[in-house]
Amino acid sequence: MTDLTSTYNKIYIRYSTHFADRFKSHNELATKGYTVRYRTWTIDFQEEFNTKAEAL
Repeated sequence: MTDLTSTYNKIYIRYSTHFADRFKSHNELATKGYTVRYRTWTIDFQEEFNTKAEAL
């Protein structure tokens, strides 16, 4: 589970099995969607779990 914040005072909480790739997508690669509008994102909190059920 990861909390991302942007310079626009937005919070984006997500679960991902490939966090580094998703984070890069949010900040650099994606061309449309919610996170593109509020770049640049930073990591405020990250916690790792063994299963998706535990994370959610």
